[in-house]
Amino acid sequence: MNVTQLADQLRRDHLFMKDVTRWEVLPARKARTAPFPACMDERLKPALQRRGIHELYIHQVRSLEATAREEDVTVVTPTASGKTMCYNLPVLSAILKDEDARALYLFPTKALSADQVSELYEMIEEMGVDIKTYTYDGDTPAAARKAVRQAGHIVVTNPDMLHSGILPHHTKWVKLFENLKYIVIDEIHTYRGIFGSNLANVLRRLLRLCEFYGSHPRFILCSATIANPKELAETLIGRPVTLIDENGAPMGERHFVFYNPPVVNRQLGIRQGSVPITRTISGMLLKNGIQSITFARSRLTVEVLTKYLKDLVRDPLGNAGKVRGYRGGYLPGERREIERGLRSGQVDAVVSTNALELGIDIGALDACVMCGYPGTIASAWQQAGRAGRRQGTSIVFFIASSAAIDQYIVNHPDYLLHQSPENALLNPDNLYILLSHFKCAAFELPFEDGDRFGNAPGTEELLDYLSEEGILHHAEGRYHWSAEDFPASEISLRSAASENFIIIDITDPAHHRVVGEMDRFTAPMLLHENAIYMHEGRQFQVEKLDFDACKAFIRSVDVGYYTDADLNISLSLLDVEKEEPFAGTAAAALGEIKVTALVTMFKKIRFDTHETLGFGHVRLPETDMHTTAMWWTLPDELADKMAGDRLKNGMMGIANLLRIVCPLYLMCAPQDVAVVYQVRSPITNKPTVIIYDNCPGGIGLAQKAFSMKELLLSKALQVAEDCPCEYGCPSCTGPVGEIGEDGKRTAVRLLKELIR
Repeated sequence: MNVTQLADQLRRDHLFMKDVTRWEVLPARKARTAPFPACMDERLKPALQRRGIHELYIHQVRSLEATAREEDVTVVTPTASGKTMCYNLPVLSAILKDEDARALYLFPTKALSADQVSELYEMIEEMGVDIKTYTYDGDTPAAARKAVRQAGHIVVTNPDMLHSGILPHHTKWVKLFENLKYIVIDEIHTYRGIFGSNLANVLRRLLRLCEFYGSHPRFILCSATIANPKELAETLIGRPVTLIDENGAPMGERHFVFYNPPVVNRQLGIRQGSVPITRTISGMLLKNGIQSITFARSRLTVEVLTKYLKDLVRDPLGNAGKVRGYRGGYLPGERREIERGLRSGQVDAVVSTNALELGIDIGALDACVMCGYPGTIASAWQQAGRAGRRQGTSIVFFIASSAAIDQYIVNHPDYLLHQSPENALLNPDNLYILLSHFKCAAFELPFEDGDRFGNAPGTEELLDYLSEEGILHHAEGRYHWSAEDFPASEISLRSAASENFIIIDITDPAHHRVVGEMDRFTAPMLLHENAIYMHEGRQFQVEKLDFDACKAFIRSVDVGYYTDADLNISLSLLDVEKEEPFAGTAAAALGEIKVTALVTMFKKIRFDTHETLGFGHVRLPETDMHTTAMWWTLPDELADKMAGDRLKNGMMGIANLLRIVCPLYLMCAPQDVAVVYQVRSPITNKPTVIIYDNCPGGIGLAQKAFSMKELLLSKALQVAEDCPCEYGCPSCTGPVGEIGEDGKRTAVRLLKELIR
């Protein structure tokens, strides 16, 4: 059965359609093309024509013309619209015209780097010219590194390797820095928050070295659809860019189905789980031979769904290779094998986290299933864009969980279909981040008196501070590095922690093998002792977690359950930056806090029924993070009117409402911002609702929340009043079993008092 036949069958199925809140058909779109521009080197034309390309899409032509005018360019078009040509063609043209010209390609992940290099190789082989293209990352053999440094026309790497492997050793890269013509940065919408703030500073360091070596490279940036691509690109590179956002690529017809699982307990507002529904729909696609991708929000859900789908197609020998899982933590070889299987059609279904959102070539799939809202409109469209050939029909299923934000979207599909996607927020001038990169920059090249660090503020003050701390030495008008250590090795671009945990399978005593890795923050949640760690649908029990050595030892088991850990968070005040009266006797404040996280217990959950089988204790050290926060303090007289648990229930309702509206109005992913309530807060000693940036040092979300605090509260009130439930449900203040029968009424009353 093909997609069109399946869509027709489902639309006639009344049992299925009663839970569909919207079935949107997005019409097919024709290609808009233009002839090859005069600025493109003639030798590229035959190579393109042999691949069946006789004209370019209009966004590709405009990109070539803008780079020929020596402008910095950012190209913003949907998934699978041929963005790769927007940078490959100008770069190859430049190298064909001047064989000394060099280009540096930056991709957010190694997988994407490997994928793009293979496409470049094909183009270069078609032309029969000697343009050397190399990947330079942690997997590059030591013997090959010298050749890359000396001879690479195009060096493909990731921000982490540029930061710690190239910039500190720039004296070995003289040929690249002296002749650098283009810097290509793909998937710039991923550079938000702490990762983007770090990358902006890595680019300041890169441009500083280019200036030292006498080169003046131009930037070509590419992004999936976001609301502020020009602003994001300009913040990243610190200079103006030309925006190209008119898409010329064709697209077949696409069905977008919004499905809300049925209510199983109307009083409590509890719905059937999104995982069993996703299992049913993905299984239906698999049985009908429709190649599909299923996206889930967590690694655990990916593994649970992979196991369910593998069980559907297992042959008598137990093989189930037509279904694969894909997520961070799998080793590179395993991920490449899965990508090849998808392209060649050997894999019928893949279950993935957002790791496959990015532009890795996995061929054109016919269907996409989203198990829950991925957190942003931009991500949702990236995931949906994975299904859809340039001709032919595709289908996307959005399966809502009972999470409030999912319920909002499934009941207001226009928000996803027609709302502008999010702004990507970053703060390169975050002092925590800036100071780290000043150290790296001084290590790479001494600062002269009066030097600037890109467009960063307060260069002189920061250099003087580092000099006073003994990290730099000021002599004869220059600041020299004087500490012993190597600063780049201490700084992770993606998180506060610098080292990942290695996961080692010890099932076979004679042959221990590394099966994956995990970041330091996630490890206590998923790799604590006695946790069930899942990998490609297989179950392993964690025998030991060595926190100091950053290693987890696992053994293969076959049990009928998986585990989920509870994370306890405590907050303490470091500094108050601003404080002002709010709504008469209440107060609002902005400041610095310390967040302490500790995993104390886990529960065992049975497969299929998802019932809890029991609990266990976790004994691990706590982790600390310093970040920015804003908070509202309730006045004593208001709190005194609330007897018993009423105040706690009302504040819990407000926190749940703010968790819905903050990501929507701060334009960030839900995981970027945390909302907590404290009936007697150690920060203020009063009832307090706190919003904080969920990353070290903060990225400006708390400051933005402080500046729009009235709007956030009024929108929270609107969500509560618009919801038809009487006592609260997952779509507004939270289910009545959690907040009590008076929770919704109390939350509404408190919000009205605060807004008044």
